[in-house]
Order: sequence, then structure tokens, then C-alpha cells
Amino acid sequence: MSMKKRWQRRHVTEAFFKGIMFLSIALVVFSLGYILWTILRKGLPAMSWAMITQTPKGGYYLGKEGGILNAIVGSLYMALGGTLIAVVFGLPIALYLETYLKNSRWGYYVRLSLDVLWGIPSIVYGAFGFTLMLAIGLRSSLLGGIIVLALLELPIMVRAIDEVIRQMPKDLQEAALAIGSTKLEVALHVVIRQMMPGIVSAILLAFGRGIGDAASVLFTAGYTDRIPTSLMNPAASLPLAIFFQLSTPFKEVQNRAYAAALVLTIIVLIVSFGSRWLSSRLSKYSIK
Repeated sequence: MSMKKRWQRRHVTEAFFKGIMFLSIALVVFSLGYILWTILRKGLPAMSWAMITQTPKGGYYLGKEGGILNAIVGSLYMALGGTLIAVVFGLPIALYLETYLKNSRWGYYVRLSLDVLWGIPSIVYGAFGFTLMLAIGLRSSLLGGIIVLALLELPIMVRAIDEVIRQMPKDLQEAALAIGSTKLEVALHVVIRQMMPGIVSAILLAFGRGIGDAASVLFTAGYTDRIPTSLMNPAASLPLAIFFQLSTPFKEVQNRAYAAALVLTIIVLIVSFGSRWLSSRLSKYSIK
């Protein structure tokens, strides 16, 4: 094959894959835009101050008065509690992976296990959590929802933090070890501070995953029209509120489901933009 033909073939191949990439980007942007437009078009007319400041009243699911405050508070309680527990266990695991195991065989097996756990459907976490609750005599409650969301978020958070830490310049760790620091001191005082922007983003990524999940809390948190006042009380969540409202035959209640979806979308968007803003602020204290 002549040089000219090879050159033409390479350019045709490049143009083909560029077209595929642009098509994929356009498809993703269109899908996101269509979802947001649908939620705004159907949810905004049903949105009201009462929707976000009141709990459901009598006959709410028949189209009468009330709101979704119980679901908003319940979702925040469960997602914040689950994220806190996941951070307590996940950050040490991620630091141990990169500080001690690194690319060893055990490190490979741990990362593989976390990847498998990440890919398990959330309904399986819910079934596992429900079975565990039956074994220890725990009823559907806010605590049950927090525990299962912590289990759901843990592999996501650990793998995200692990990938962030692996991007850290090796020279910084070697310099800290060279002046007599232990591996634990390097992990706590160098790695965390240097990679804090990425760690915060990983934590907020896991939080966003937890607050939007319905299947895992369906069996473990239950559902109630009240705001939980104890860890042993059942708790509502926005995803389940959307599901139950869409399941009713009343158009007004179905429109409220889109309003609840709009509230959930706004929370997730705030978390996403907040993580970027916070990461940019914290990156000022990192060594470039």
C-alpha cells in the first residue's frame, strides 16, 4: 500500500471515530436536556411553597393538601448519615490501599472486590440489608436506611478516593519518607491535604448516589408521612415519594411526583456544582 493510500485511510478512520464521539456527546447532552425539560415542564406548575414546607395531609395521595417535607428531610437524614459512616470506614481503606498495598496482589483483589460491589444492583443491597435487619430484630427505620446506604456508598467512595490518591505526585511521598516520616504520617499529613479537593469530590459523588437511590431503602427505611424523630422511626425518601405518587391514578398527584423529582434534581445539581466549587477552593492549598 502506498504512503498516500495509508495517509487517506488514517484520515478516514480518524474522521469516522470523531463522528462517533460527536454523536455520543450529542446523544448524552440531548438525553440530559430532555430529562431536565420534562421535569421542569411537568413539575414546575405543580411546585408550591406548601410542597416543600408541609408534610402530607389527609387525602394527600388523592390530590388534597400537603407536601413532601417528610421525604426531603428523610432523604437528607439517610444520605448524610450513610455518607458519614462511609467516610469513617472508606477513607482509611483507601489510604491503606495506596499506602501499604499499592499494586500488590492483595491490592488487586481488594480493588476487584470493590469494583464488583460497585456494580451490584442497589435492590440487592436492599435485600441484604432487610435480611440483616431481620436477623438482628431491627424494623424498617431511619437507621436501617442509613446502614444500607452506607454499604451502597462505601465501594463507590473508596474506589473514587483511591483513584484520586493514585494521581498524587510520587515525589511528595518520597520526599516526606526521606525526612523520616512514617507511612502513616505521610498518609495523614501529606496525602489527605494534597488530595483533599479530589477526596471531597469523591465523597459528594457518593452522597449524590445515595440520596437518589430508591431500591435499597424500599425494604429497610419503610415509608411514612411524618418526619422521623428517632433512628428507630421509619423514614420517607424523595425517590420513593416519586414512585408512590406516580403510581396513583390521579393526575394532580402524578404532577406532584414531577415536582418531587425537580426538588431531587435541584439537590443533586447543588451537590455537583458545590463539589466543583469546593474542590477549586481547596486546590489553592495543594502543591502543583
